Amino acid sequence: MSESIVQPTEIPVIESVAELRQHLQRLRNQNRTIGFVPTMGALHDGHLQLIKVARKSCDVVVVSIFVNPLQFGPNEDLNRYPRTFASDVEQSAAAGASIVFAPTVPEMYPDGFETSVNLHRMGAILEGASRPGHFQGVATVVMKLFWMVLPDRAFFGQKDAQQVGVIQRMSRDMNIPIELIIVPTVREADGLALSSRNRYLSPTERQQAGILYQALSHAAERFQTGVTSADVLLYEIREIIGSVTLSRLDYAEIVDSQTFEPLERVDRPATIVLAVFFGSTRLIDNWLLTPSNSEADRA
Repeated sequence: MSESIVQPTEIPVIESVAELRQHLQRLRNQNRTIGFVPTMGALHDGHLQLIKVARKSCDVVVVSIFVNPLQFGPNEDLNRYPRTFASDVEQSAAAGASIVFAPTVPEMYPDGFETSVNLHRMGAILEGASRPGHFQGVATVVMKLFWMVLPDRAFFGQKDAQQVGVIQRMSRDMNIPIELIIVPTVREADGLALSSRNRYLSPTERQQAGILYQALSHAAERFQTGVTSADVLLYEIREIIGSVTLSRLDYAEIVDSQTFEPLERVDRPATIVLAVFFGSTRLIDNWLLTPSNSEADRA
């Protein structure tokens, strides 16, 4: 893990925090705005869209590539998580990145490291309940990366809805002066949300995984016709997902978009969140539900 990373493109690939800070300080002294896109590599079009959006609003775009061991559980896919570094750097540069920050594990977590960031409630529900410790790992690495990069804006995908909520909550609680930009989910032709883990799916699993989009879009259509009962919408979602043979539901909930607490009725901005296994591959997705003003006024 400590071996030097070969730089395969013309944009700088920086491994050390000290070098990154020096490089970025020179740019700040030129009044350049800095955007930041944190990733774990294995880039797909969803990541590239984040970089492109960042490029449009920032003079400099830093993309981090770091497979964070703290956010993986003991029986999860840390060791087999896709690592495609050379391709990631090339794609980042083509999408508009200015710098790739690729720290090693010892650079991020030196000997004796023992500090973490823990969101006690939001980090323990839904994804946090299914993956204990996951959001502590996410919040810790994002906090460290924020302090390393010190960007003006940071860009995240809506596809990881609860992660977005955790980072927003952490940023509010800790008075982090970084503007968070949330970019809509990028989907494949059948609606499946792009994910680095999609490559784990067998051809049959991949074919059936499109049912997630069908379930979410069905619920959104039902909501638009006036169905606001979470129980009704969730029943129909579960029925649709259960109609394919290889799906195994982990959870499906309708939650308050700010707190991620479950709702009985969609009378405020809400998010459908779900996690479903296809074979050994676990996929997550979500859909935003926004009630009309009249519905919200009756709450």
